[in-house]
Amino acid sequence: MARGFFLVMDSVGIGGAKDAADFGDEGANTLGHIAERCANGEADRAGLRQGPLNIPNMNRLGLGRAAEAASGAYPAGVEHVAEPEAIWGFARERSRGKDTTTGHWELAGCPLREAWGYFPTEEPAFPAELTEALIAEAGLPGILGNTHASGTAIIAELGEEHVKTGKPICYTSADSVFQIAAHEEAFGLERLYETCRIARKLCDPYRIGRVIARPFTGDSAETFARTGNRRDFSVPPPARTLLDEAKEAGRDVWAIGKISDIFAGHGVTQTLKAPENESQFDKTLEAARSAKDGDLIVTNFIDFDQIFGHRRDPAGYAAALEAFDRRLPELFALLKPGDLVILTADHGNDPTWVGTDHTRETVPVLAFGPGIEGRPAGELSTYADVGQTLSAHLALPPLAAGASLI
Repeated sequence: MARGFFLVMDSVGIGGAKDAADFGDEGANTLGHIAERCANGEADRAGLRQGPLNIPNMNRLGLGRAAEAASGAYPAGVEHVAEPEAIWGFARERSRGKDTTTGHWELAGCPLREAWGYFPTEEPAFPAELTEALIAEAGLPGILGNTHASGTAIIAELGEEHVKTGKPICYTSADSVFQIAAHEEAFGLERLYETCRIARKLCDPYRIGRVIARPFTGDSAETFARTGNRRDFSVPPPARTLLDEAKEAGRDVWAIGKISDIFAGHGVTQTLKAPENESQFDKTLEAARSAKDGDLIVTNFIDFDQIFGHRRDPAGYAAALEAFDRRLPELFALLKPGDLVILTADHGNDPTWVGTDHTRETVPVLAFGPGIEGRPAGELSTYADVGQTLSAHLALPPLAAGASLI
């Protein structure tokens, strides 16, 4: 028992979900399609990246082999590795969803047995009683939007009207979310958070997974840009997770990025906020330098999903994967004998796919650390095997779902 690292590359799916057709995602393959675009020269961008996808560290751990096992094809242009250095495999999601909350909870040993509630695609998207209560309780002059939308697009469309009228922009997506966008200065960041807290309470009867604060700055539609002060207001997990067990056992649980928001603060002892991949990696290294034996470090790396997947940017996504891969040796250097790292994902978000939503896919599971010998783990029937493996490694009580790989 040394430390456990639970690292989630948000949306880095590897295709092959047997039930993808149920979600309109048959054939989606985030990593595979990015690699294909790179190999074909379709993801070259001056000053950003060029050529085949270059991820030697993750490939050496077994990412390519996991992708091949899940989807039937090794990522195009990526060198084939015969004997990966990690325990490598891929996991299928048991829960009925393809969103961040569902994925993270199942990874932590808590698959969802009931489906989330979702808002209809017709307009208005939200029930009148919900929006009327929000306007009254939050003291709003009204709301804008009330529709399914891309966040960046609806801010460009309605941002100027929002600043002029003081009405926040409310919208949803294919996920179980109620999102509120507001200008940090004209509306106020704390007022936005308080409005989201009120919305969180009002959304509970509809079984909505998250209320998300989407602050932005700028002076016009051309200059509006979302900031790193996003906050997710989630319902608590319905059962105990790996994080709860670690905290109850007296361990520090280091929650980096939006992890504390995803778990509604449950099981967290140390929160290190960071808005994007680079700072999230920095905070992960900071935690690795400070964490004691038995501690758990949990990080969500958000850029893959938030900036490149939803915006359907294969070149940007490829560059983000390559930048992440270049930093992995910094983590390797800080690992101590007995440490276990599991690198995984929570769903897919194929940047070559139709629409702007997540995609139902399997995810890679790469378990490594000093003294751990590489071997295939094969197909895992639930994401919860990740949490169960870390629980066993940290000598914590068994979780309700999943099987340990070690």
